[in-house]
Amino acid sequence: MHDTWPLLKDSDFPRIERGAVTTLQLNLGYRCNLSCIHCHVNAGPRRTERMDEDTMRLALAVAQRLDATTLDLTGGTPEMNPLFRWLVEQARALGLHVMDRLNPTIMEEPGYEWVGEFLAAHRVEIVASLPCYSQENVDEQRGDGVFESSIRALRRLNELGYGQPGSPLQLNLVYNPNGAFLPPNQEKLEQDYHRLLGDNFGIVFNRLYALANMPIQRFGSWLVSKGQFQAYMATLRHAHRDENLDSVMCRSTLSVGYDGTLYDCDFNQMLKLPLAGREQPTHLRDLLDGEVPRGIGVAGHCYGCTAGQGSSCGGALS
Repeated sequence: MHDTWPLLKDSDFPRIERGAVTTLQLNLGYRCNLSCIHCHVNAGPRRTERMDEDTMRLALAVAQRLDATTLDLTGGTPEMNPLFRWLVEQARALGLHVMDRLNPTIMEEPGYEWVGEFLAAHRVEIVASLPCYSQENVDEQRGDGVFESSIRALRRLNELGYGQPGSPLQLNLVYNPNGAFLPPNQEKLEQDYHRLLGDNFGIVFNRLYALANMPIQRFGSWLVSKGQFQAYMATLRHAHRDENLDSVMCRSTLSVGYDGTLYDCDFNQMLKLPLAGREQPTHLRDLLDGEVPRGIGVAGHCYGCTAGQGSSCGGALS
């Protein structure tokens, strides 16, 4: 795999600072039942890294100390961590809002039939990946049969009440481009998703999040191998908008690696960049009586969050 960090580290991206931390985003491990082209985590079935109970307990303690309101669970596929259900139960008992970045196909894997019912019972917000409403595009990115499996899983979530009008069970979908280009207008794309998924499959959902692909890990390596890395970076830089700097997710979110190491965002985590201003990695335990640094580490990949309509874990910024 091509290492894109040497191509990203020297950057003129504007300096930004963190405000109050409202969200801890926990990577529960890199194991996944899929190996997607656009994956910035390089997750897959053979990955073995996963968060343990001690680290999860530390994360809950830090969330309370910082007065964070949300636990954002990601991976890999978060549910493949054997302690996933225990963590959700503990977080909900503390009054934390829990988000699960769900790969819908996990619901059809043997041994994971519990996922939908469990999430509904604990009122977990679902952010489900469905990179397109087209079977051809989804299967191209994620593998043959993934689209049909995802549709079946989303229908099951609808049966459980997710995405239904008036229901407290939130179901949001995630779109990723299937190439080296920016996402289209999120509002217009969301209308298309509602219409086509509703008309063709009877599926309803709340919001669509359009995310730009980051030039790191598996997607970054693909760009290099195709000779498109510099052209994609030029696209991101030319589409940069200063007004998006006010809303980037790193201003209010801390990213936590599976081993408890802290990062300014999920993308910095994948690049192994320590918190800004720190020569050594910072761990969750350091925040039990320490302060979160205000500075945020930036590099060339950050233009992926500020280009065009902007991109974050919550979709477009403007």
